[in-house]
Amino acid sequence: MKLLCISLGCDKNLVDSEKMLGMLYEDGFSFTDDEAEADVILVNTCCFIGDAKEESVNTLLEMAEYRKSGPCKALIVTGCMAQRYKEEITREIPEVDAVVGTTAFDEIVKVIRGVLSGQEHIQQFEELSALPGTEGRRLVTTGGCYAFLKIAEGCDKRCTYCIIPYLRGPYRSVPMEKLVREAEELAEKGIKELILVAQETTLYGADLYGRKCLPELLRNLCRIPGIQWIRIQYCYPEEITDELIQTIREEEKICHYLDIPIQHASDRILKRMNRRTNQAELREMIGKLRREIPDIALRTTLISGFPGETQEDHEELCRFVDEMEFERLGVFAYSLEEDTPAASFPDQVPQEVKEERRDEIMELQQEIAFEACEAMVGRELEVLIEGKVADENAYVGRTYMDAPGVDGMIFVNTGLELMTGDFVRVRVTGALEYDLIGEVCDESAQ
Repeated sequence: MKLLCISLGCDKNLVDSEKMLGMLYEDGFSFTDDEAEADVILVNTCCFIGDAKEESVNTLLEMAEYRKSGPCKALIVTGCMAQRYKEEITREIPEVDAVVGTTAFDEIVKVIRGVLSGQEHIQQFEELSALPGTEGRRLVTTGGCYAFLKIAEGCDKRCTYCIIPYLRGPYRSVPMEKLVREAEELAEKGIKELILVAQETTLYGADLYGRKCLPELLRNLCRIPGIQWIRIQYCYPEEITDELIQTIREEEKICHYLDIPIQHASDRILKRMNRRTNQAELREMIGKLRREIPDIALRTTLISGFPGETQEDHEELCRFVDEMEFERLGVFAYSLEEDTPAASFPDQVPQEVKEERRDEIMELQQEIAFEACEAMVGRELEVLIEGKVADENAYVGRTYMDAPGVDGMIFVNTGLELMTGDFVRVRVTGALEYDLIGEVCDESAQ
């Protein structure tokens, strides 16, 4: 039986997809990327914001056509949209054979086998307090040299704009021994970079062990042979401890890179978002990180046009971005999500205003990013090679400052034969808008 898996949304959802693929492989399935020849189509959906919801719906409707008139014998929907809209999916898209919730994906083999044996309209859901089984094979789909390690599920923060706690449940850490074992297995497969992800990584272990254990987990992961880079994403600034900063500074394998989504800088808007920080605290934490780790690259994400955001709030955010000079930054126009507190807030901002404010922040960040790239010219950096540029003596790679898929890249000119997963020392020779150009430092020594 050939199976097509379409994984939508975030990297945390991708980890779930890879674990489902591992279970299905062990059960005898083979895989295809051609919808027209798939016996089973599995869509792991996202509905975090409006654009993600629209992409999930369009993908399901497209795949439903193959279920109606093709070899496809089973169309399965998993992930956040399945959790949130199971009744609507079953009613509006009758071609869907099964809907599986976010904490029940470890039942995927049983569900698909049930559909293939004739069962109709299966709904498989577990309590949101459950932690899906994480044992067994995992098929990494990222290309071979990096993989995401999901260290926790769910969230307790309940920001007023966010639907995640309703779809993923409360914060549950994965036991440390399981994570270390999974990381060891990834290293044995040739993974060089581990990227730690969760709805919030900084609280890791608090629910299981009664204390924040991210530094301890990091030290254990650093001992694994074969792993050369460890990158940390989704760190809430108020939960960053001195111990974590010290661990990042002292452990050579940990990239001097931190993703700290702050969402805004106006104290009034931060309070309406139910965030746990104010601007003064954000400034203090950013300053501390840069003092303690001078070469750290900071990434953040922002929301423009949150309900009640005034022009003054927006201008305050722009000033903050200009002063903080984040190395990496993304902005989302606020997306109204039903059933969240912010959906019922008064003073909703018109869509065109949200988008104008988003674009203004991104134009400002573009200038900051280009100046930062220009300042890198002349520096020598370690680069992880990810592929070759077609028909040129050049390769594409990433520095410690760049997470895959969201940040920039560096184009490396060289006559050497390099492989994906190689680490090389590169001198930066030029700068583009968000990317760098470089050359291998000493080709004769390679």
